[in-house]
Amino acid sequence: MILQLSLKKCFPLYHVFKVPNAGFQHASRGGLVLQSVSQDIYENLALEDWIHDNMDLENRQVLFLWRNSSTVVIGRHQNPWQECNLKFMRQKGIKLARRRSGGGTVYHDPGNINLTFFTNRKKYERMENLKLVVKALKALRPQLDVKATERYDLLLNGIFKISGTAAKLGRAAAYHHCTLLCSVDSFVLSTVLKSPYNGIKSNATPSVPALVKNLFEEDPTLNCEMLVDAIAEEYASRHQSNNHIILINPSDETEFHGIKDKARELQAWDWLYGKTPKFSISTSFNIVHEQSSVEIKINMEIKNGKIETCHIDVPQFWLPPTMCDELNDYLIGSKFCPSETSAVTTALLRTCTDYKLHNKWNMLCEKLVAIM
Repeated sequence: MILQLSLKKCFPLYHVFKVPNAGFQHASRGGLVLQSVSQDIYENLALEDWIHDNMDLENRQVLFLWRNSSTVVIGRHQNPWQECNLKFMRQKGIKLARRRSGGGTVYHDPGNINLTFFTNRKKYERMENLKLVVKALKALRPQLDVKATERYDLLLNGIFKISGTAAKLGRAAAYHHCTLLCSVDSFVLSTVLKSPYNGIKSNATPSVPALVKNLFEEDPTLNCEMLVDAIAEEYASRHQSNNHIILINPSDETEFHGIKDKARELQAWDWLYGKTPKFSISTSFNIVHEQSSVEIKINMEIKNGKIETCHIDVPQFWLPPTMCDELNDYLIGSKFCPSETSAVTTALLRTCTDYKLHNKWNMLCEKLVAIM
């Protein structure tokens, strides 16, 4: 048994083991409780994929516990521009991740606990998993009013959502994952989950807004470590397994062959943004220049995260139509993102030698980048 001193404080109620992959794959049948030592969203989502794809879940069930640094996680079929404040996230260094499962958008930070229940497909049962969590919370704090809903959420006091659910069902294996709000930064959560972008039309899956509350706000004596231990203990009791949490490092290629490729795919632009269902954006903005104001209209269609059609309508007296046509042509085929659009507009700016036109052009480009 290997105990790491830095981790002892995190798991006071459980014996904590660090074992190689082969160790837990060939462990006794029944329930297995794993916990990630990483707070990297891409590594943890990759480990979910790895367990689903590689572990034999026919005679074993697995509970995977994990937490992340600040991240907005969207569902597989969602539109990030509709779901979150990408500009704020870029400013604050908050990551974006897209899950393999469906469902709505959630905010993660170390105050949020993620639970993934792995079974074979026949034993997949979301409500039973949620009842397990409720039972663990009740055992820890009997006074808590927590109930599972028909939408597979957990509500506190019948009003506040403290857990949301998503799932992936494969041919033989399945997993159900859910969140549990303990002490998440409420200001950041409310800020990042409000989209500032207007005029978007899409068939992407929309999130359902809900009032949320931290368990810590209901009972300040609670913390994430206590909740993790209570849930793991209840899981072990239900599956008649040993009271052990096995710590695993999802970045270890020697233990999880091929996992780094999975993590790279999950953080690639083509997955994060390119998998967004086709959408259109129709918006307008005003530019004030030399005590006058002009309205600019933008119409675009975005497919696979790239601009498929583009029409920027600028009054002819303000900018020559040829300049706008050139901008439209250059943008088509480029990624719908600030960095690539800035590169395109900067290249075109270098070709403009007229000072007044250059100034107007620069303001137009800045406004254009802001809608992304």
